Amino acid sequence: MQSQDVAPRHSSSSGPVVDVERAEAALVEHYPRLVRLAYLVLPPGLGRQRRVLSAHALVQRTLPRGRSASGVPVHPGGRETDPGYAFVRLQVLRTALEAGRPLRRTVWPKRAQLPPLLPTVWGLRLFPRSGGADELALDQRLASLSGPARAAYVLRGLERLPDPVVHELLTAAGVTDPGAALRQADRVPGHYALLESPEFDPCSLQVRPTDLMRRRQHSRAALAGAAALAVCGTLVALPHGGWGPDGAAAPVYAKNPSAEAALDPARLTKVSPTAWRASARLGFSVWPARGSRTGDTALLRRALAVWARPGESVRVSVTPGTPSGGPAGPPQLLYAGDVDNARVVIFYDGLRIARYAEPKGSTAQVALDFARVDGATGAEAAAVVLGRSDGNVRYLTAPWVTGAAGRDLLRPDSEATDLGLKDGVARPLAGPARKTGPCTSWNALQLTDDSGTHLLSDLGELVPARLTTGSPADPQEAADESGRRAWAPFACSLGAVRAQGVRSVNAWQYAGQPLPDDSGTAEWVCTRAETWRGTGPRVLAQFRTPGGKYGTAVARAEDVSACGARDPHVLAGVLWKSEAGTWYLLAAGTEDTASISVTGGVRATSESHLLAVRIRQGASADLTGTLDDGTPIGVLRQR
Repeated sequence: MQSQDVAPRHSSSSGPVVDVERAEAALVEHYPRLVRLAYLVLPPGLGRQRRVLSAHALVQRTLPRGRSASGVPVHPGGRETDPGYAFVRLQVLRTALEAGRPLRRTVWPKRAQLPPLLPTVWGLRLFPRSGGADELALDQRLASLSGPARAAYVLRGLERLPDPVVHELLTAAGVTDPGAALRQADRVPGHYALLESPEFDPCSLQVRPTDLMRRRQHSRAALAGAAALAVCGTLVALPHGGWGPDGAAAPVYAKNPSAEAALDPARLTKVSPTAWRASARLGFSVWPARGSRTGDTALLRRALAVWARPGESVRVSVTPGTPSGGPAGPPQLLYAGDVDNARVVIFYDGLRIARYAEPKGSTAQVALDFARVDGATGAEAAAVVLGRSDGNVRYLTAPWVTGAAGRDLLRPDSEATDLGLKDGVARPLAGPARKTGPCTSWNALQLTDDSGTHLLSDLGELVPARLTTGSPADPQEAADESGRRAWAPFACSLGAVRAQGVRSVNAWQYAGQPLPDDSGTAEWVCTRAETWRGTGPRVLAQFRTPGGKYGTAVARAEDVSACGARDPHVLAGVLWKSEAGTWYLLAAGTEDTASISVTGGVRATSESHLLAVRIRQGASADLTGTLDDGTPIGVLRQR
C-alpha cells in the first residue's frame, strides 16, 4: 500500500498554460524551497554572501514577462503537479546555471551572471547557519561538481525527481549533455536528507561584520571629508556662527548608565533557591542561580561583554523571531559552571534565554545562543539545554522538577531511563535521530513534578518543545501510556520542525477511516507545531494504514489556523492503492464535517466526514468540504 498526491489537470500534451498570477502564487507559496534550490545550484566560488543574495534575486525574477507562459514540463508527484511551481522551478534552474557560466568579452553577459541588485546592509555579511561535519563534507563534494551535475544531484535529492524527469528538466534548462551531468552526480553519495538542513537554507541567516580594518581605513577619509563639509555648512547656516542645541541627546561619547549596569556582574539578578515555592507562576523568573562558577566574576564579565558586543569569531545562533541584541538591563543568572569540556553561563532577561559557552582554557572559540521564551510557564519552563556533546544532550531542569528520565517515543512500552538530578543537572541523554539516516529512535525528555509528568523533545534549540496529544481545544500531556502510543508512529515527523523556534507540538487523531476492500481501519492524525513568536505554526496531516509502523505526511502547511485551538478543523486527502491493486481517493475531515466533495478527474460527494472513491492513478482531483454549520472548509495542501 502506498500514497501519493493528486495530480493537476493539463491543458495539452506540451504542457499547461501558466498565467502570471498562478506563477506568482507558486513563487510565494514555495519561496523558501525555490531559494534553497537556487542556493545549492549556484557555484560555491561566489562565496556564501553572494550566493545568498543571488539566490533570492534569481527567484524574485522568475515571473513570466507577459501574462502567461506555456509548454512547461509537469511531472506527476509532489509539488510538481502545480504547473505554476513547475514553471518557476525551471526558471530558477535555468538562471542558476547561467550564473555559473564564465563571463566572455565577446558575449554580452546574462543578468544572472552579474552581482545581484537586492538591497544590502552596509558593513554586514549574510550567510546560512553552520551545520555539522556531514553538511560540510557534502558542501565540499557539491563544490567539486560542475553546475549541471550539481543541479542533477539537487533535483534528485531536494525535489525527489527520478532520473528521466531530471534529464528532461536539465534539457529544458539549456544543459547540452544531461546524461553526463547525471553520471557525474552519481559520484557523490546520496545523502539527500542533508539538503534540507539549515546549512543550505538561505532564508534563515546569520549576520557578521565585514573586514573591519579595511572598512575603517576606507571610512576615515570619507568621514573626514563629510565632517569638513558638515562643519562648513552648519557654520554658514546658523545665524550667529555657533553650534545649535542637541536637545535631549547626551554629550558625545557619554557612557549610558543602563548599558553599563547590564555589563556589571555584581548587578546580575540572583533569585533565592526557595522563591519558586511562594510564586503564583512557575517560570524562568523564579529559577535560582546554580553551578560551581556563579561567583566567577571574570567569567560572568566575559559572558556579558560577548552578549553585548559579539566579535567576529563568536559563533552566534538565534531561533527564528528572537532578537540577538544585548540586554537592556542586568539580566537574571540561571547557571554558571563547567559542562563537559566547556564553561557555560546561562542568562534570562524576561524575553530570551542566552547561553554563553567557551572551551576550558581558551576564549578563542566562543558560542552564543539565543532562544525566545516569553510567557513560558510550567512544563514549557522546565528545562534548558546546558550543552551538546557526541550526540548527547545535557539539561538543566527547573527547581520544581523532582525526576528526569529518557523515553524512546518509537517504543512506547519500553522502560524509562533514569537520568538522575544533581543540583538540577541531568545526566546526558542521547539526542533524537538526525536526518542523515533512517529514523529508528526518537529520545524524549520525561520530567516529573508536583503537577504530573511531561514529555519534551529536543528540536536543536535551547529549550525543548512540549509534546501533547488530543483535541487542540484541550490538549493533554503525552507522558502517559496512551499519549506515548499516540506519538509512536509520528515521532520521526518532529524532524520537520527542527530549529523553527517551536514551543509545543500536539498530535491529534481527528478521524479513523475504514478502508475499501476490507483492508482495516486507517488513522488520520494532524500534528501542529506552535512557535514562541506566535506566527509560522507548521501543520502536517498524516495518514497511517493498519499495521503501519510509521505515519506518512500527505499534506503540510505553514501559517494556517487549521488543526489549532482557534480552528479545530482539518480536511486532507490521499491516493491509496489497495492490496487488490485498485486505486482510491481517500479523504477525511473532523467529525463536524457534514460533507466532502471531489471534482476534476472524478466527481463524487460524501454526506459524512469520510470519503472513499475509486480513481485512476495520476488523475486530478480537487477536494472541498462543508461543516455542520454550513461553513466551507478547504483541503490542507501538500507543500
